[in-house]
Amino acid sequence: MRIVITGASRGLGYELAVAAAGRGHQILAGVRNRQEAESRFDRLDAKLRASIELVELDVVDDASIEAFASLLHDREASIDALVNNAAILRGRDHGIESMDLQDLAASFDTNFFGPVKMIQALLPFLRKASLPSIMNISSDAGSYASASGGDYPYGVSKAALTYLSEKLRKELEPQGFQVLAIHPGWIRTDMGGDQAPGDPVQSAEQLIGLLERVRPLKVKKYGFVSPAGLELPI
Repeated sequence: MRIVITGASRGLGYELAVAAAGRGHQILAGVRNRQEAESRFDRLDAKLRASIELVELDVVDDASIEAFASLLHDREASIDALVNNAAILRGRDHGIESMDLQDLAASFDTNFFGPVKMIQALLPFLRKASLPSIMNISSDAGSYASASGGDYPYGVSKAALTYLSEKLRKELEPQGFQVLAIHPGWIRTDMGGDQAPGDPVQSAEQLIGLLERVRPLKVKKYGFVSPAGLELPI
């Protein structure tokens, strides 16, 4: 498969790129700063590294997304899977009275509008694949069942992403698409922190397995699943 992964310079995005390359897939890893990302990716085994192409891609920059789509068009490329992983976490410790609306707007720009723009730009290339997939990395923080006070920018933007995914699933599934909103677990990344119990390497392996459709996934509610394929209430 040829897989596009946004936010691949570190954290879960990096592990997804490495896991997918290790399973024989070709990766287009979207990073905001290619030079900085290269220093990390170049430490990989040569065979893995050869399967990962770094492309400068900022999901809040329309020109960056257009340039990436133009690159694919020039190559007459098809895409088997898009993983919308890029995300930011701001204003976690603020309640509604102290929440900065700029944090809310920035969170929606990256966590929601970024995936929308990527999906719109890459749908023509996904339609060329025989079994296309769109995987949106959401969060349990954006589920109704886990709603709590505070953490508005991240939680609300991820809730919007989950609902977007369900609407996409209803539209695109009859056309052969797999559309998933994924809660990858609380994992040890820069965003998750050192105290997180989850292993990002293990989570990444499970998520790539979902893209490969290794096992059938029965989604009964909102297409929102844990990395183990367990349905979570919304």
